[in-house]
Amino acid sequence: MSKTLRLILGDQLNSQHSWFEEQDSSTTYLMLEMRQETDYVPHHIQKVIAFFLSMRNFAKDLETKGHQVIYISLDAKDNSQNLEEMINSFVEKDNFDQFEYQLPDEYRLDEQLKTIGKNLGIPCRGVDSEHFLTEREYVKDSFQGKKTFVMESFYRQMRKDFNILMDGKEPLQGKWNFDHENRFALKDKRLLRKAKKHPKDISEILEIVQKAEVKTIGKIDENAFDWPCSREESIEVLDHFCEHLLVHFGDYQDALTTWDPFLFHSRLSFALNTKMLGPLEVVQKVEAYWKEHQDEIDISQAEGFIRQILGWREYMRGIYWAKMPDFANMNFFNHQRKLPEWFWTGDTKMKCLSHSIGQSLELAYAHHIQRLMVIGNFALLAGIHPDEVDQWYLGVYIDAIEWVEITNTRGMSQFADGGIVGTKPYVSSANYIHKMGNYCSHCAYSHTKKVGEGACPFNSLYWHFYDRNREKLENNPRIGMAYRTLDKLKNKEELMNQAEEYLKNLDAL
Repeated sequence: MSKTLRLILGDQLNSQHSWFEEQDSSTTYLMLEMRQETDYVPHHIQKVIAFFLSMRNFAKDLETKGHQVIYISLDAKDNSQNLEEMINSFVEKDNFDQFEYQLPDEYRLDEQLKTIGKNLGIPCRGVDSEHFLTEREYVKDSFQGKKTFVMESFYRQMRKDFNILMDGKEPLQGKWNFDHENRFALKDKRLLRKAKKHPKDISEILEIVQKAEVKTIGKIDENAFDWPCSREESIEVLDHFCEHLLVHFGDYQDALTTWDPFLFHSRLSFALNTKMLGPLEVVQKVEAYWKEHQDEIDISQAEGFIRQILGWREYMRGIYWAKMPDFANMNFFNHQRKLPEWFWTGDTKMKCLSHSIGQSLELAYAHHIQRLMVIGNFALLAGIHPDEVDQWYLGVYIDAIEWVEITNTRGMSQFADGGIVGTKPYVSSANYIHKMGNYCSHCAYSHTKKVGEGACPFNSLYWHFYDRNREKLENNPRIGMAYRTLDKLKNKEELMNQAEEYLKNLDAL
């Protein structure tokens, strides 16, 4: 009888995959905890623990349902930590005559598994992960011959294709996008609700990782680790979002506040990116809940959330496969500086960055505006090399897998792609950060001061960024106003000098 070995990667925990519809004694599933995956960048300790715990839960679930599973822990004596060696050893030892894997979502693993398959000596087949709503090449094919990829047109087509928030061929309530209604600062902390928690014992896995001396970043409280690490827990977090957070999600998804790290965000990104939940089931659940509670929840709340998954997430994945591997080397502004040391500690006098980076190190989490308009904004204004930014973001966040991290970081956040993902750089002075929340309160720097002692670095660095990149940006139709304002500034020379001093002393900010 033919025997098949099937590999499951750590971000392929999709219990709904057609592989698992039937139990087959001739099929064995292989799951590996490997240094290859813990070591390619220093990851947050909570990220490493969450992946391994989720993988172990998934393996147990498969075994409970009657599937045969080989699970190799990080500290197993027969774990060579080499993917090709491990696959080869099991094929030879157990006489498998076919090898299958789900197509990886990272370019490096895709290339590696292609090579392994060619050298294996038995038939090898890659199958779809059955998670995303579009094929790998969908975005590339959709924008064939165009210089820029426009997410809004992609998003509208996805709404039509999957009949989400639609009234026939038109969007419900006559609008495709409620983004302008999703930009409020949070003024009333009484609106906040506690996140859904799933405390669990992680001592065994933590001890294994620490004994192996895996290099990690960030902090972990083994008595308060509560990320969802199973499909059941993930569904509970989704239900909690619909019942308690959706009502205010759209309004305050961009808000910046020290009051709460999660606000009304769902905390579903790790569950989605490991495939414990599927994007369509999440989108359809949120749409259905909104339809049942329209008297309490405005459509702008639901649309703002659905856009992130049905539009942005699928779109970014498509950009990744359309532009890799070249995308990983793009550096449009030729930025060369290193990250300041305080990116690893949060120890900076700038409160917005101290809070956002400190939270990232403590929780392996920051919401999209903290990532884009605080941390990413500073890195772009300061001229940090995109490689440095990529590696930090990829390591520090629990939901960061390269296909989604690099397109958001090197693309949208750092504009290193020169405009493939976004039509303009996402930069701002202190005014935006002040407008969106309370970060500027009790800061060592004044958000209103442009130059002089105590002037917020964002203000002078903002104008310095535009000045030094004039040749590359001046003709961008979305930026003309910035250059007209720059040319009228009476204190331009002072601003440039102030920015130069800050750039020389980034570690001291």
